Amino acid sequence: MKALIVYAHPEQASFNAALKNTAVETLTGLGHDVVVSDLYAMGWSPVLSAADFADRENAEFLDLSREQEHAFAQNTQSADVVREQQKVAEADLVLFHFPVWWFSMPSILKGWCDRVFSRGFAYAAGRKYDSGLFKGKKAMLCLTTGTASTLYEPNGIDGDLLHVLWPIHNGLLAYTGFSVLPPFAAWMPGRVTAEDRVAYLAGFAERLKTLDSAEPLFMHPWSDYDETQRLKPGVEAKSGVQWNPLIGQSFVQSANAFAKKR
Repeated sequence: MKALIVYAHPEQASFNAALKNTAVETLTGLGHDVVVSDLYAMGWSPVLSAADFADRENAEFLDLSREQEHAFAQNTQSADVVREQQKVAEADLVLFHFPVWWFSMPSILKGWCDRVFSRGFAYAAGRKYDSGLFKGKKAMLCLTTGTASTLYEPNGIDGDLLHVLWPIHNGLLAYTGFSVLPPFAAWMPGRVTAEDRVAYLAGFAERLKTLDSAEPLFMHPWSDYDETQRLKPGVEAKSGVQWNPLIGQSFVQSANAFAKKR
């Protein structure tokens, strides 16, 4: 298996870095090929702009998705984008390592996604979700938080972790065709004991050793949706984030059923 680790933390002595190093050591030890994109060390530019397009299809108006598709088709993308896209294309597994900042990923990683997951390469007309261009690949988030796990429980002040990560899991990874594996979270590693941090690293290593048997997060198949891309009448929402009013299902019912399943 070929694995790509996209790492987004500015401190090389961070626990996030320790998790990344554990991933490299564990996967390499299992005989897998591992490539790391260390975004801060690379000086990655997160800004998607006209500078990405040397040969514009429309010089009068900047339509970013249109220019991305044109650049991909004409092989005129920025060299840094091409290098990262080649890593993604070759990978069977993509691991995203980052600290949770403002309920999401750091801007440098969001910018990597904006530029690398370009139209034409990562998605296209009629090529999303079940028919996504990355179908057959797996993706997984490995994250650190500044607060305890209790805040990310269904009744926690920050909300259920999978709800918080839905824009990434569904809107970025499932959208482009990945099978999305459950995330690994190390809760406030800067405020726990050394023994707890060792346990986090050991737990993450064990997760990586069982990736082949890991059950992906549930995402409704395309066949569950109608022509308006809403769940069909009679389909019970099971993702834990969606609910189907057409069968009288409420968000509370959906969330409760999902919580019991977990």
